[in-house]
Amino acid sequence: MRINKSIYLSALVALALTSCKTAQQSYLQDLSALKPIESADHLPARKSSLQEKDLQRWSHLDILRDTVPGMSVDRAYEEIIKDKVGKKVIVAVIDSGIEIDHEDLKPQIWTNPKEIAGNGKDDDKNGYVDDMHGWNLLGKTNEEQLEMTRIVSRGDNGSEDYKRAVAELEKKRNELKPAQDRLETFKDANSKIVKYLKKEGYTKEDLDKIPTDAPKDIITARNIAYNLTARGVVADYLKDYEAYLDSQLKYNLNPDFKGRKTGDDINDINDKNYGDNDVMGDRDHAKHGTHVAGIIAQTRHNNIGGDGVASKNVEIMSLRAVPDGDEYDKDIALAIRYAADNGAKVINGSFGKYYEQNSKWVQDAIKYAAKKDVLIVVAAGNDAMDLNPANGEDVKRYPNDRIEGTNTEVADNFLVVGALNPAFGEKMVANFSNFGSKDVDVFAPGVKIYATVPHGKYEYLQGTSMASPNAAGVAAMIRSYYPKLSAAQVKQIMKDSGVAVHQDVVVSGIASDKRNFQDISTSGKFVNLYNALILADKVSKGKK
Repeated sequence: MRINKSIYLSALVALALTSCKTAQQSYLQDLSALKPIESADHLPARKSSLQEKDLQRWSHLDILRDTVPGMSVDRAYEEIIKDKVGKKVIVAVIDSGIEIDHEDLKPQIWTNPKEIAGNGKDDDKNGYVDDMHGWNLLGKTNEEQLEMTRIVSRGDNGSEDYKRAVAELEKKRNELKPAQDRLETFKDANSKIVKYLKKEGYTKEDLDKIPTDAPKDIITARNIAYNLTARGVVADYLKDYEAYLDSQLKYNLNPDFKGRKTGDDINDINDKNYGDNDVMGDRDHAKHGTHVAGIIAQTRHNNIGGDGVASKNVEIMSLRAVPDGDEYDKDIALAIRYAADNGAKVINGSFGKYYEQNSKWVQDAIKYAAKKDVLIVVAAGNDAMDLNPANGEDVKRYPNDRIEGTNTEVADNFLVVGALNPAFGEKMVANFSNFGSKDVDVFAPGVKIYATVPHGKYEYLQGTSMASPNAAGVAAMIRSYYPKLSAAQVKQIMKDSGVAVHQDVVVSGIASDKRNFQDISTSGKFVNLYNALILADKVSKGKK
């Protein structure tokens, strides 16, 4: 994310607008009379809470109308898109798998038009047999080690990465002990409350009714349970928490665990004959990918769940390449190449890690996608870190299109997205979101995002993993209505058309650590579909 690129491309856009009289045909009406949202600095912080129906779609709301940093999706549909039909855009979701038979996603799942289902042949000669909806590069693999654990497992090769991995692995394993103790405390408190109230699914209101003269152990349990009810359904939270700790100890941080079940040589990028066409994989492990796909594509206004940013305009290609643990560079590189070769114009990658062994393969794939005019949108990461500290070395995080130690990108088709809360003002940046003046480009809604999950259900999830598909949905809409714009132009439009904020915001969830929003990304803006379409229209008319 070269710092001066925004200025350079903006100048080219301005030159095109003044020097070219031949307008590109747009799918939308003339937008020249519409005024974009230029800044939100003058707005006060919202005082009231969002109602549930609004919270479920807050990422679609408008900063001026609703005083939350949404992407003005509803406003764009109402004032710009209306009943216009755009070109279908294939969006590849590289993730844990997608529940392709989910009622709210089925109409938007990509089907390979060159492949005949179930005949056991590679009809389109792309190297993948019966790849009707994408490809599963993980095969039967579900759990995996973290990359640093793999480096430790590989053995001491004298490298600094090995020494760093050993130290961090030990630290992370030691940190799990108090987390396990907390879980036992939570489970004990929950058990006491369930027994006392004689009901499993208790709420905060039920806890409020416990009398002050109740037994002391019940009062203590109630105080603990208050925190649990704030996290959603208590039983589900405890189950997820326990599963997380279990997977960390058994798989992610276990140097002796061998999770890969694909039969390929992981160190040979040319060994491509592995995986299968089961793009969902194990249904219960497809939660993350299903949620990501839903943010982009769940059917709008069908009254059965959330609304996608771009449902009528997209087809979702599923590339299963992200296990419960760190992804392999080889799988990601091949997934990007598959998407680029099979018609995707946007790729969403809600994954990332801080160690690598073959990151060059991924950078080569990013460059390959750029040549194929594919925009790659990725999550910034959930570790509350400044990736580009002013008084220290840049944090190594992968994938990254920037050559380490420089401000030079390997390609111009790579957009990195941080996460926002549903609250404008100093607390608008999610406390978990990474940020950085060089390695994060824009911000988008990423907290309390309501979307599809397996077994035909819906949940609120949060993370930069949710912010990235929100931005990818906007990118797909631009490419749908302005298909002649390049991936690089779409990236720049998304940065330049965002809503600017010049206020100090809390980062890393530390109240005393405040930075100007302008300084924590390359754009200083958050994504806005309404603005993006207006700018896309201007840029398209200035293109020969």
